[in-house]
Amino acid sequence: MFEVATHLALLLILAAFVAGFVDSIAGGGGLIAMPMLLIAGATPLEALATNKLQGAFGAGTATVAYARAGHVRLKDQFGMAAVSALAAAAGALVAKSMPADALRIIMPVILVAVAAFFALKPGLSDRDRLQRLSLAHFTFTAVPLIAAYDGFFGPGTGSFFMLAFVMLAGFGMLKATAHTKLLNFSSNIGSLAVFIPLGVMWWWVGIAMGLAQMAGATLGARMAMRVGARLIKPLIVLVSVAMALRLLWQALG
Repeated sequence: MFEVATHLALLLILAAFVAGFVDSIAGGGGLIAMPMLLIAGATPLEALATNKLQGAFGAGTATVAYARAGHVRLKDQFGMAAVSALAAAAGALVAKSMPADALRIIMPVILVAVAAFFALKPGLSDRDRLQRLSLAHFTFTAVPLIAAYDGFFGPGTGSFFMLAFVMLAGFGMLKATAHTKLLNFSSNIGSLAVFIPLGVMWWWVGIAMGLAQMAGATLGARMAMRVGARLIKPLIVLVSVAMALRLLWQALG
């Protein structure tokens, strides 16, 4: 049934569970899932498309969990979500033809900067901070830039949305995490609208990984809501550093 041998499928399912857990709290689940798909024999385009499919399950599950707990009002985010989906679709269109080598060099630097910010910045908590951009300006500046990157490349999108919500929209850590999930889900859907017609999806593997993502995301969201910034902050630092090291290693061959 699976597009790969059963033992590889099981490893991919396990990787998806871990990715869902990490992504629901700090972003960066793609760092876990994408390399595993490539190791399993997927082409870069197959890996990108299948990663978006399984990632949509996890991001959607985390979105519902945070909304049910009252940490985000989904109807207030519909405009942002629509912008995120459209921008991600545009990024995915570019990904079909443009090499990502330049991004592989730049991304580790950016991710180390994200990790350093969350590790060294004092006063980061679940309380809201100074708002530097109105939500309208945020919707049409930060959201499309990050979502387009997600459609084109992917790793670190959740962390970048989180950083933007904290620094620009003035959200506390838990509130930023909750609002990030719907935008991540929307960017996955926008990317899928481009990738599905290409016929490069590993459907059975992607769906199985997606179910595992749902389980991991449910557990991760519950832990984030219970512990808050004390869990989110160190995990963002860890994930950002791990992504930077992984991408740097990949870029250097």
